Amino acid sequence: MATPYVTDETGGKYIASTQRPDGTWRKQRRVKEGYVPQEEVPVYENKYVKFFKSKPELPPGLSPEATVPVTPSRPEGGEPGLSKTAKRNLKRKEKRRQQQEKGEAEALSRTLDKVSLGETAQVPSAPQGSRPAPTAASDQPDSTATTEKAKKIKNLKKKLRQVEELQQRIQAGEISQPSKEQLEKLARRRALEEELEDLELGL
Repeated sequence: MATPYVTDETGGKYIASTQRPDGTWRKQRRVKEGYVPQEEVPVYENKYVKFFKSKPELPPGLSPEATVPVTPSRPEGGEPGLSKTAKRNLKRKEKRRQQQEKGEAEALSRTLDKVSLGETAQVPSAPQGSRPAPTAASDQPDSTATTEKAKKIKNLKKKLRQVEELQQRIQAGEISQPSKEQLEKLARRRALEEELEDLELGL
């Protein structure tokens, strides 16, 4: 806010007298020639700041219409803005995950081979030529399905084990009055067993 100056008949400048909130008056003050109040002094900027402020955003000769925002492409490492170490760690994690999946797939294919060998031993009447040869291409989608089934089976076995433990604790007298959730868990036992049987037959 600019300070209000008053000029008297002799040409001297004064800051006009103002009233305080309590009603008293401040006396007017004489201002020397060339004085600039603190709030009106411009902020100092060195030559580099002035240069960068005056510098145009676009290179000389380039029209603003020619600049079209380009979506940044993701670098090879995966996510944008990652350091070398972070990219390396991402690659390691990906490699580990792929190796783990490969190991699981191999274990499942071995179990499938055992199951299929057991079935062929039971039914020897099928002719050799009519048996389809297994292909690597058809093995790939099956392996993901079998991993899913294996996970479900493992989960169901865990639930059944928990139900059995709960039942033993109730019979032993550790739990005198089972809660509603515990009773529901016990009631689901038969359904869990049936689901497990179905999944194991489907493997």
